[in-house]
Amino acid sequence: MPRCLPALAVALLLAGGVSARGAETFRVEGLPRDDSLTIREAPDAGAPALGQIPAGRRVLGFGCTNATPSGLTWCRVRFERTLGWARRRYLTPD
Repeated sequence: MPRCLPALAVALLLAGGVSARGAETFRVEGLPRDDSLTIREAPDAGAPALGQIPAGRRVLGFGCTNATPSGLTWCRVRFERTLGWARRRYLTPD
């Protein structure tokens, strides 16, 4: 697959904007009770961290993609005032 396709998929997700309409609610699960899920600037584990979502908390999701360099699925999320990307593995539909 050409390297530009994952970047294009991410750009299309970002271009859609973020509104509460069409958002999906998730709960952070699969982490130890005192741990948290990192919200990142881009859908990649090496991207800068923007914030943390404590285990058990709710978050709004705005679409997911696995068109990432790692092939892992990441979701565009908002927690409180932080908007970024989090691993889908730890987000359970609420």
